[in-house]
Amino acid sequence: MRNLIIVIVLSSILLYNCQPQNKSIDSRVDSLLALMTLEEKIGQMNQYSGFWDATGPVPENQNVKQKYDQMINGQVGSILNVKGVKQVRALQDSVMNNSRLKIPLIFGLDVIHGFKTISPIPLAEAASWDPEAVELSSHIAAVEASAAGINWTFAPMVDVARDARWGRGMEGSGEDPFLGSVMAKARVRGFQGKDLSANNTIAACAKHFAGYGFVESGKDYNSVDVGTSTLYNIIFPPFQAAIDADVKTFMNAFNTLNGIPATANVFLQRDLLKGFWGFNGFMVSDWGSVAEMIQHGYASDKEHAAKLAVEAGCDMDMQSLAYIDLLKDLVDEGKVDEELIDDAVRRILRVKFELGLFDDPFKYCDEQREAENIGNAYHKEVAREMAKKSMVLLKNDNHLLPLAKEGLKIALIGTLADDKDSPLGNWRPSADSGSAVSVLEGMLSYPGNSLTYREGVELVTGKRWFNAPLEVNMTDRSGFSEAKEAAGKADVVIMVLGEDGYHSGEARSRAHIDLPGLQQELLENIYTVNKNIVLVLMNGRPLAIPWAAEHVPAILVAWQPGIEGGNAIANVLYGDYNPGGKLPVTFPRSVGQLPLYYNHLNTGRPG
Repeated sequence: MRNLIIVIVLSSILLYNCQPQNKSIDSRVDSLLALMTLEEKIGQMNQYSGFWDATGPVPENQNVKQKYDQMINGQVGSILNVKGVKQVRALQDSVMNNSRLKIPLIFGLDVIHGFKTISPIPLAEAASWDPEAVELSSHIAAVEASAAGINWTFAPMVDVARDARWGRGMEGSGEDPFLGSVMAKARVRGFQGKDLSANNTIAACAKHFAGYGFVESGKDYNSVDVGTSTLYNIIFPPFQAAIDADVKTFMNAFNTLNGIPATANVFLQRDLLKGFWGFNGFMVSDWGSVAEMIQHGYASDKEHAAKLAVEAGCDMDMQSLAYIDLLKDLVDEGKVDEELIDDAVRRILRVKFELGLFDDPFKYCDEQREAENIGNAYHKEVAREMAKKSMVLLKNDNHLLPLAKEGLKIALIGTLADDKDSPLGNWRPSADSGSAVSVLEGMLSYPGNSLTYREGVELVTGKRWFNAPLEVNMTDRSGFSEAKEAAGKADVVIMVLGEDGYHSGEARSRAHIDLPGLQQELLENIYTVNKNIVLVLMNGRPLAIPWAAEHVPAILVAWQPGIEGGNAIANVLYGDYNPGGKLPVTFPRSVGQLPLYYNHLNTGRPG
């Protein structure tokens, strides 16, 4: 009998060890789910943006008080746009001390190409064609974000894009599905690492599912209507690659796809993603996209929108309040099957378990680690190397580059040359404004030459920030004469032209993609007094530069190169780094050619 017991015990241990690693997590998820009320389940599907300073008292504002009460009653599954150990700990502490089942929150943030240490925009990083470098860049972002309490990023964006008018092209990897797939895997690996439960990794999110990069006319949030071949051969592969890299979450798209909003698209979310592809993570809506189906004309009201979204497979509602307000009644009235709720909650809880939040809800809340890991010297060094690898030398006639390190008279011209903010690009909610190394600062670190800086022309006037429209200078040419005078006395002119950091990004589509404002006029004026021009493009999208391509002898695409951009550009111009980047997108000669991409199908009558 004793020997039989030993055999049974050993057999049980062996059987347990041979089971898939996530088997114990699935068992814990099922056990927890069995204890949850319907309200608590729906709460896990509810995500709010940070609604007050969590280190202070709860305001008397009724809306804030209601959200707080829901949170401490276990009716909030995730918070976004809260960062910093003190803020995160305060919210997590409120949940762990007050909620019945003590299910920890997951904290999300747009960590797109860096947290405090901003790397080049993702489109620029794709130009490196170096997945190992991109993986390291994403890892550094994860290290910093996790040190600030974040455990989930809404990245990578893996949308293939063919229209340079669309502002969010800067957030992806360009027009090629193979390169996009390679970069998708690299970014997921960088964010999630080999052990998601480690305290320096964060859950990644493949977005936007699907077709967002194909919005008509390049207008953000617009309709998408594509054929089956394009869908399966161009749009889907980077998303499949993200699943191959074990991405934990997906985000659906704002747009309709062939007439159906992605948020309510059963084919995309249930049939394909969770069915045929076998994705076992969870799907989050984009900001307010559940309720926005009313504006699409697809849902009659918010209740209808909530029903459509949950039936389609959208597991978490970001900020539209449709699930938290209406799902319980829909289940109670028999209009929504509670099994759909259970499936969504299982997926959300599984990711929380995989992050290790149930074992230690405060594992991302170490102030010492926060101080040591955010913005340190090594991270800036990685950002600088990434910026150098991202740059693309389009032209170098007459061997104008590299610059000699002594004996030259150099005129540095362009407002972007002394801009410490635009190199950061658009997606940098955790960075310090004006924290980038400017091109002027980078050039001054090489003291052997005579350097004269002139602004030439102001690019943007008035307020500039994420949601504000940009006012581009179209009238003030007062700096032209000083710039021309400096250029006429120089051996070589470095002109830094392109886009403000907020010319690209979400809701930043452009009808014309030439040099904004008066920069083209300035360039042609400088050319009349000195033809030895090196044009450094600081841009978030391909630009139409036919005149420069014909007349300017040297052109370097520097993109929006991040916090160390000025140093990286100077390193390249002076030959301390040989630029090896290749374009991941096609540069058109005219906006009228758009959409434009290299891998077009052959036609019967080419020309």
